[in-house]
Amino acid sequence: MAARTVSFGIGFRVGGSLSLLALLAACSEPLDLDMRGLMNGGFNTADAARASTAPRPAADNRGVISYPNYQVAVARRGDTLAALAARVGLPADELARYNGVQSGDTLRAGEIIALPRRVSEPSPATGATTTGPIRPSSQIDITTLANDAIERSAPTPAAQRPTPQVGTEPIRHQVERGETAFTISRLYNVSVRSLSEWNSLDSNFSVREGQYLLIPVVTQAPAPREVAPIEPGRGSPTPQPPSASQPLPTETPAAAAATTQAATAAAAAAPPVANVGTQTAASASNAAMAFPVQGSIIREYSKGRNDGIDIAASVGTTVKAAASGQVAAITRNTDGINILVIRHPDNLLTVYTHVDNITVAKGDAVSRGQSIAKVADFEPARVHFEVRKGFDSVDPMTYLR
Repeated sequence: MAARTVSFGIGFRVGGSLSLLALLAACSEPLDLDMRGLMNGGFNTADAARASTAPRPAADNRGVISYPNYQVAVARRGDTLAALAARVGLPADELARYNGVQSGDTLRAGEIIALPRRVSEPSPATGATTTGPIRPSSQIDITTLANDAIERSAPTPAAQRPTPQVGTEPIRHQVERGETAFTISRLYNVSVRSLSEWNSLDSNFSVREGQYLLIPVVTQAPAPREVAPIEPGRGSPTPQPPSASQPLPTETPAAAAATTQAATAAAAAAPPVANVGTQTAASASNAAMAFPVQGSIIREYSKGRNDGIDIAASVGTTVKAAASGQVAAITRNTDGINILVIRHPDNLLTVYTHVDNITVAKGDAVSRGQSIAKVADFEPARVHFEVRKGFDSVDPMTYLR
């Protein structure tokens, strides 16, 4: 028995080693050295490796990549943190503290350094082909198409404006103690190779505590795994049927009936309460503008994130002009969403989207409160309303109160 046990152990070690070497030779992904989560049938990174990710956006001459919520800088070959800080115009010690490094440390070419506060936006003056942060295409479509339509309708077209960059803002992950590139890639279901390419990790895929990493943007998710169908009723207990020996009473007890009637009367007397957002109210007579529809504000204004307000309204609700003016443009974005723009005095514009059945045409004069469209069938049904001073968005509520 003892000899048989020894023989088995030697055979297992030799066979296991050969199998492991063959596996490593055939594997196209880096070896997960910590192996956490892979034993006993744990999480497998194969699906993450098959996910397709977009390339990292190009930086300007300073190395700055800008998003609505944060900015990062990309190091050059031979850069120290102090040199990068001087190039982007931030104090070296502040940049070092924020990223958990020393100001004299040498950086790898392409390494990502998070900026603790915003610097000037990329523009043609800094070597970028476009101006401003990288924004989602849904926002860019509305802004760009409306601006282009307005410029074409103006008596003297404005100078050609650079088109803002379009893209998805990636998640910015700060490395915590004990995390590795492999555990982080599994956390976000991306391949460790993509994570390394986006952040220019070294050959050992080393990360440090406090380091900021950009999580690659997935452009094509892995195919879902096939799951064997479950027979109906399998795995769930059969509920106990109600007893037929004790039928329900045919009459409600007097005390219960009185309580029910009182509760019903109280509910009828209580005013309805909006369950989402702030409820719009009729604008004051001296307000510069009126709400295009009445309903709950389900998304508030946030410059750079939401350049207007979203007001919930039933499909088919009449959309009214917020103020008197002239229809400057009627167009639609790549998603088929209609965009209606009205020009007002003092270089003001109002923008209405998620509408259909538009009843006005370009060049028409409209008056405040005039019907211009209907709420389109979207989920959720709403009107997106913007106010712009020239081409810059402003908070619509300052004109609606």
